[in-house]
Amino acid sequence: MEYTGSQYVGEFVDGRMEGDAEYILPTETKYIGEMKDGMFHGQGTLYFPNGSRFDAVWEKGLVVKGTYTFSDGLQYDPENWHYCDSYDRRFYTEICHGLKPAGISQLTNMDPPRKIPPGCYDCGDGFYNPNTRIVKDYNYRFLRNADDDEHEWIVRTCRKGWDETVGPEPKS
Repeated sequence: MEYTGSQYVGEFVDGRMEGDAEYILPTETKYIGEMKDGMFHGQGTLYFPNGSRFDAVWEKGLVVKGTYTFSDGLQYDPENWHYCDSYDRRFYTEICHGLKPAGISQLTNMDPPRKIPPGCYDCGDGFYNPNTRIVKDYNYRFLRNADDDEHEWIVRTCRKGWDETVGPEPKS
């Protein structure tokens, strides 16, 4: 773990992580649950820095069954997921608290939305700088480097931190 920057609090059996444990990744994502032979195994929960969590049953490091819960309490349902899709375009906060009056748009689930740094995009778990291709969390800590597919998706779909003229340019 000294090489990966991870931390482990728990027991070892034959030099391998085993039993009830806490494993903290360098991204501050934390696993609390059962380990076997150095892998997530049995009941365990991943807690993410943004407040969301993934409760799961693991087998040899792989998920057998799990439930993802967003930081606002919304649970992901893979069978009947109609959140912000073509069927129902409302945000979770709008589902819980109702829609705003006509003419007042809600741009994100968080209202008012986060202020995006100039030149960056809000990609849902942090801010993306297209020049450096780095995603940083909302506290400006490194999350990841975006590959070509993620870069293209962010530029095509995410909110920008600058204004653009849409339509014909006004005459001076």
